[in-house]
Amino acid sequence: MSKQCAICGKKPLVGSNVSHAHNVNKRRFNPNLQSVRAVINGQVKKITACTSCIKSGFVVKP
Repeated sequence: MSKQCAICGKKPLVGSNVSHAHNVNKRRFNPNLQSVRAVINGQVKKITACTSCIKSGFVVKP
């Protein structure tokens, strides 16, 4: 399962963990992806969609 939304194409972003002493480590900001059953072209398929797409109604559930 790829870390990408099937609807909007959101992917992980790269940033830094910064401590109080300003020690910097790389980190990833992953999108909140959920596996949902959705109607695509008249067929029910399992897709990975971010929660913002599910909440806004872009995912049509069967």
